[in-house]
This record gives sequence, C-alpha cells and structure tokens, in this order.
Amino acid sequence: MLKRARSLICLCVAAAISVPQVAYAEIDLPDIGTAAGATLTIDQELIYGDAYMRMIRASSPIVNDPVLNEYVDSIGHRLVSSANDVKTPFTFFMIRDRNINAFAFFGGYVALHTGLFLHAHTESELASVMAHEIAHVTQRHLARRMEDEARRSPATVAALVGSLLLAIAAPQAGIAALTATTAGSMQASINYTRSNEKEADRFGIATLARAKFDVNDMPRFFGRLADEYRYASKPPPMLLTHPLPEDRITDTRERAQHYPPLRVQPSINYHLARARVVARYAGIKSTSAMDWFQRTARKASPKIQDSFEYGKALVYLDTNKLDEAEAILDKLLKKDPNNNFYLDAASDLYIAQKQPEKAVKLMKEVLTVKPNNPVITINYANALLKSEKYQDAIQVLQRYTHEHPNDTNGWHLLSKANIKLGNSAEDLAARAEILALNAQWDKSIQLYSQASQLAKLGSLKQARYDARIDQLLAQRDRFIALQ
Repeated sequence: MLKRARSLICLCVAAAISVPQVAYAEIDLPDIGTAAGATLTIDQELIYGDAYMRMIRASSPIVNDPVLNEYVDSIGHRLVSSANDVKTPFTFFMIRDRNINAFAFFGGYVALHTGLFLHAHTESELASVMAHEIAHVTQRHLARRMEDEARRSPATVAALVGSLLLAIAAPQAGIAALTATTAGSMQASINYTRSNEKEADRFGIATLARAKFDVNDMPRFFGRLADEYRYASKPPPMLLTHPLPEDRITDTRERAQHYPPLRVQPSINYHLARARVVARYAGIKSTSAMDWFQRTARKASPKIQDSFEYGKALVYLDTNKLDEAEAILDKLLKKDPNNNFYLDAASDLYIAQKQPEKAVKLMKEVLTVKPNNPVITINYANALLKSEKYQDAIQVLQRYTHEHPNDTNGWHLLSKANIKLGNSAEDLAARAEILALNAQWDKSIQLYSQASQLAKLGSLKQARYDARIDQLLAQRDRFIALQ
C-alpha cells in the first residue's frame, strides 16, 4: 500500500512544470479546491516543509552562494508578490546538479537545479519555471493529491507525506514504484497529474504577466526542452516529473497570445548569474568554461556582454590568474560600482591578493549605501576574519546569524572567528546550529551540552545554551514524530 501511495504521489509532483491556458482577464482562473485542509493544515505543511528542507541540506549539494541565492530569491519573491492564494512564506534555493529540474514541496520551498541556468536563455524562461512551481504550492497540489489518495486507502497522513517527499526527491524511484501499481490506478494518477500541470500553468502564466516577465518565454522554453529530448533514452528529471506532450506546449502558446505584448529587455543580472553557474557550478574544466564564454559572447546581445567578461574574471580568479581577473573587475566596477556580483568577486580578489584590508574598506563603504545587505555583510565579515579582526567579525556575524539563521555561511564564519579567539563554547554553539539545520539533532544537542559545561556556572551564556538545548529537544521530538 505504501508503494502504491508513493507512486501516485510521485506523479502528482510531476506537475511541477507545465503549460498554461489563462486569458489575460484572469476571470477564467477558477479556485479549484485549494481547501485541502481536510487532510493537512497549512501549519502542518510548514512543519513538514521545514523537516524535509533539513533532510535535503544533509543529503544534497545545496548551493551556499550568497550572490546566486540573493538573485534567485529576488526573482522568486517578485513572482510571489504577483501570485494568487499565497498562504505560506516562500524559500528558494539551488541544488548543484547539471540535470534540468525544479521542484516544490510543503511550506513554500522551491528548489532549482543549477542545470536550469545552462538551458534557460533568458530571465523570463527561468521565471516561467519558478512561477509554475509557485503555483503548485499556492494551489496546494501535494496536499490535494494526498487528500485524494486518503479517500481510497487507509494509509496514515505521515505515510502518505513520506511517500510524497520521496517521490519529489527521486523521480526515478517514484516512476519505478509506479510500475508496480495496476493499470487503472496508473491512469488515474496520470490524469490527476495532467490536471495539476494545466492548473499550475494557468496560474503560473498569470503570475508571469503580473510580474512583468515575457509570458511567451514559457512555451518557448518548454518547446525547446521537448524538442531537445524528444528522442532521448534518458530524459532529464524534470521531464520525468513534468512531461511535455505537444498539446501542453500548444496550449501554452495559445494562452500566451491572450496577454498584451510586453517588450522585456535582457536582464544583465540573470546573465551574470548564468555566468557564475558556468564558471563555478557546471562541473566543467576552467578551459571549457572560458571557451563557452568566448563562443557564446560572439552571438549574444551587446547588452549582456559584460556577463561574459564577468565569467572570465571568475575563471581567472579561481585559477589564481589574479592580474587578469583584476583588470576585468576594475572595468566592470567602474561601469556598475554597486553590483553585488562584481563586489563579491572584488572582495574575493583582494583576499586572494593578500590584501584583505582592501576588501574590508570596500565592503564597509558599500554598506553605507546598502545597509544590512546579506551579500555585502557576509563578504564584510569574511574580510574582517581574513584581516584578523576577529572580534569585529564576531559582532557582524552575531547580527547576521540572528537575521539569517538558515544560512550556514554565517555559522561557518562565526565558528572560525571564535576558534581564532579561543572561544570554544561559542565555536561549539555555531557548529551545533549547522548540525541542527541538517537534522542532526543528537549531535547538535551534544555540542550545545559541551558548550554549557564550558560556560561559567549560572552565567547568562550558560542559560542561553541550556534554553537552546530545550528548543532543540522539542524540535527533535517533533521531527521524529513525523517519521
């Protein structure tokens, strides 16, 4: 029975990328059964989402890149602000994987594989994938699929959720499980999936239009993927979970035509993000990355040429050709002195040149223009650490980790700074937070217990550690209860 639930839910998740059918007036967007509360409440979805995110951190190569994360987050929340039926906060993150894929799960979590950047030619194409995933969350497709399955089987909600999350994370396993079901249940699942997909496309394309992206890039991207992998013996995960039959692509094109034409200029930040992925997260040699930049630049618009120069600078920086990197970054910063892609690279350059004080000065100046910006703040803290200004770094990082508790970058740097000053208890506490983010509850509690033993008896610091232990114990028990 669990195998059956697993396969059915797997196909539900396949709905994560589809084709639209929405008129611009949006009055043909019916609110189709978003009340899945009979099976799972919004609060429960948030709990399951948080638990699964911790499992993903522990098992997947999450991209902890402040610049890329800021960019993806900005696009995601631009879309969310234009979406209907938003009932949860949203978290966008990237997984280092060249396969084309994206998926969403409980609690507003949306994952993008870095491979998407290698295949999406424009920001609107990337946004079309994200808008589709956002629609799966806002329309509660996972909870609704569970509700449908619960009507036909006595499986517990916990078992259904576990099956569903497995299917999201491993579409191949889900598809394999599907073959064990009857033909009738298979067809029912496929039909339901197609329904989810069309609904996600309808809402997704409406969101794209309101957010001022090019709606035509949705059918353009989907059509290109379908053509590229039409005869592939092993299609990418996204096409396993998001099948693209011709009628869906045709439907998307027709829907896009209902929207007024919108001329969208090329996004330099999208192409900078794409260049960063090619240089650092595509799993190719530096010579291959450099060749890609040179070849692609020859046929690209003059408006995005700087992105290819930026990509070359990253390759030079990562291969320790610092003079070449500096020459390019100096030119780029003169053109756009407040661009976080360039500033982040400049900070890394100065540190590589053994001049971390230059990075400190630059980041401090930019913080007056962009106070509390996470990219600049984390670079500032790192530069302070490299400049051996450990106490200053700790002060910055204490504030940063309070405001961004789920960013492991902050905790890693805080651990390093405290080690340099011999603050063993605070180092243990920082490392404990990283373990908790990876659902390693017992190890996290153990480190906090050690920190408490090192703290002065009866001190505020010890009280803080003990209070955190109580919180982690409660979180661990809640997590175990979900399994």
